[in-house]
Amino acid sequence: EFEQWVQLINKENPDIVLIAGDVIDNHPRLLYEQNMAQTFKRLKAKYGVYAVLGNHEYISGASKSIDFLKEAGVIVLRDSIVCIDDTFYIIGRDDRTNTARKSIEELTDTLDKSKPLIMLDHQPYHLEEVEKNNIDLQLSGHTHHGQILPISWITNRMYEKSHGYLKKGNSHIYVSSGIGIWGGKFRIGTQSEYIVINLNIKRNP
Repeated sequence: EFEQWVQLINKENPDIVLIAGDVIDNHPRLLYEQNMAQTFKRLKAKYGVYAVLGNHEYISGASKSIDFLKEAGVIVLRDSIVCIDDTFYIIGRDDRTNTARKSIEELTDTLDKSKPLIMLDHQPYHLEEVEKNNIDLQLSGHTHHGQILPISWITNRMYEKSHGYLKKGNSHIYVSSGIGIWGGKFRIGTQSEYIVINLNIKRNP
């Protein structure tokens, strides 16, 4: 099934692939047994495939999860930043499971703010901090949009944005319901998805 998602994503001819966490559930052993690392390696993107950790990577064991992702050709951003083509930043926040993770202020303090700031943060809490720190685009997951009605009604109350697009000030935020599922292998009233975002970034002269 994941192979089909990889094929669909590759058809989009993406410049970059960003994964907002929760790739692994319980233990990466099952992914190894299913040769999932090789499937991940078939993702094609000009500037690479990047991911942050979600709470399930912590549940599964952060170090083992990171080892799997690296073997799969995924660049893990854990409270770290990469500048793409000297044009924009990808900021990867560690999951809030890590109570010692850096604040947005700490992560962005020394960055060139004339370049767009794109941030991955698995759990979409405290979105006012995204606006306050002038993050241009935040991508999150975690919620599954409830996965099953009426749980999606609950997640709508738990999060400022449980699924979809939100603009706060000059900050754009998208919370994806993700391609995967948790628990039962089904969704009711929600959809699996990957998001295609077209960005027009003007280079500074």
